[in-house]
Amino acid sequence: MTTTGEVHRGADAGPWWWARWRGAVLDVSLAAASAVECALEGIEFSRDAGLPVPVGMVFGLFAGLTLLLRRRWPIAVVLVSIAITPAQMGFLMGVVGLYTLAASELPRRIIGALAGMSFAGMFIVTYVRAHQGLARGDLSIAGGFIPFLSVTTALGMMAPPVLLGLYAGARRRLMESLRERADSLERELMLLAERAEERAEWARNEERTRIAREMHDVVAHRVSLMVVHAAALQAVARKDPEKAVRNAALVGDMGRQALTELREMLGVLRTGEGAGVRPAEVVAEVAVPLAAVGAAAAAAASRAADDGVEGPCLAELEELVGQSAAAGMVVRLSVEGVVRPYARVVERTAYRVVQEALTNVHKHAAGARTHVRLAHRSAEIAMQVENERPEPGVVEGARLPSGGNGLVGMRERVSALGGVFVSGPTDAGGFRVSAVIPARAA
Repeated sequence: MTTTGEVHRGADAGPWWWARWRGAVLDVSLAAASAVECALEGIEFSRDAGLPVPVGMVFGLFAGLTLLLRRRWPIAVVLVSIAITPAQMGFLMGVVGLYTLAASELPRRIIGALAGMSFAGMFIVTYVRAHQGLARGDLSIAGGFIPFLSVTTALGMMAPPVLLGLYAGARRRLMESLRERADSLERELMLLAERAEERAEWARNEERTRIAREMHDVVAHRVSLMVVHAAALQAVARKDPEKAVRNAALVGDMGRQALTELREMLGVLRTGEGAGVRPAEVVAEVAVPLAAVGAAAAAAASRAADDGVEGPCLAELEELVGQSAAAGMVVRLSVEGVVRPYARVVERTAYRVVQEALTNVHKHAAGARTHVRLAHRSAEIAMQVENERPEPGVVEGARLPSGGNGLVGMRERVSALGGVFVSGPTDAGGFRVSAVIPARAA
């Protein structure tokens, strides 16, 4: 994790208005140097003004100590340096004050105005002092050279600190902006990492749900039919040995079919065990924008995972209905429209819906007449499984347990493909399961 400016300030907070102790030590050192300079220059000032030397030194000492406030009140420091310019003291304070003023966050017009005042003050003082020296004979230069000397001196005292301060202020603001951007990016990366973990957990839960749903569809129907045939076998074993043999053969065939489907599913799971998550996939997961995460992408990913399992198709629907009829159910299959192939996931979902609906009839309405309808339409495929009220005299041969997940699994399968699923009792006392799936699953 990067170290932000706030962490720096919290770890190295200085006294009073200083952000760091290092800045406080620097300002105290500069103020002490300025105080010594002004105090020494105050000796000459007191002699020129006819004042006692201690007075001039004390005045210079207090004036020089004003530099201690340069970070808090840079305008005051510059004004004091301008005020004592006629006394020819405070040059260090003027240079440092102008630098601090230019590097501060004050408006540019205020910085320009104070820099202009400092330039004017230095120009006037230099011009007057040069004329006085020329009159006393201390200087041996031409009188026309004095304005040029005054301008260059004023510019030399004002321009370098101002330009350097503007550069330092711009650089500091740039660094703060970059630090803020780095902190913002770090927070975004942490948020993306959290979202990636949430999505990974969601994907694991979805995969567990998908596997549980597939296991339920594979096992529940076959085992339900096996239990029904076993009950029938028990009932007719002594009365009709030939029918008992046929029922026993059906039980064996269904058990083998269930084992085959389970082997196919477990084989796919074993194949996927060695496929670990590569670092590049993790980086790609973090780099995906949050706005791209949607239900459509999730459904597509689920279908892509489903496509890895070889499952049943609509061509096997007649055989499925025949197995239920062989188990004693009075069932009729009707197909409407032009039969055509669909995507594997569409055909598998349609098959599973019919399969689970027939399984529920075996569990909850044994002996009831059942109608299975399949309609091939231009843009969708529709299926309906409806059973009538069971005959009062029919006695169930076996009690089949129910986990309560059949209807939920059917709805999840159909909804994942963008379809519509409806189930519920009929007015005649039976039960109806209907589903419509787009021909091109979205």
